[in-house]
Amino acid sequence: MINLGRSGFLKNNKDRAGAIIIKIPSEIKLLRNVSSEILESLAPYKMEDAALFDIRLCIEEAVRNAIVHGNNCDKNRDVEVSYVVEHDKLIIEVADQGKGFDHKHLPDPTVEDNITRNNGRGVYLIKRLMDIVEYNESGNRLKMVKYLK
Repeated sequence: MINLGRSGFLKNNKDRAGAIIIKIPSEIKLLRNVSSEILESLAPYKMEDAALFDIRLCIEEAVRNAIVHGNNCDKNRDVEVSYVVEHDKLIIEVADQGKGFDHKHLPDPTVEDNITRNNGRGVYLIKRLMDIVEYNESGNRLKMVKYLK
């Protein structure tokens, strides 16, 4: 497990499926650390900058949502991110310790009433930019898949 928070930086612990696990306290300042760690694993794929930007955006939106909406910025609650590259696809899971949300009924940020709102686009962007997006039933665990080729 990689712990990017309270107790330093532990490198390359994997779960049973070979995924690398990153655990952070609910602090926005750690977003870039998580996305950078995952993007480094994609270096062998020589991806275009635009694709890497999309992946970074989705990771950071998912982790930000987990921190802000899931854990209510409670630094005593962790966000766990796991990722693995297998068979030319990146699989990322983001889980918070909150009660979840109704991911099936979110306002559409593209309708006129919502276009000028300052929030509400993260899940929409994730769904548009990733190839597969799945939530658990309670809405506190997100799985994102991006095909790399």
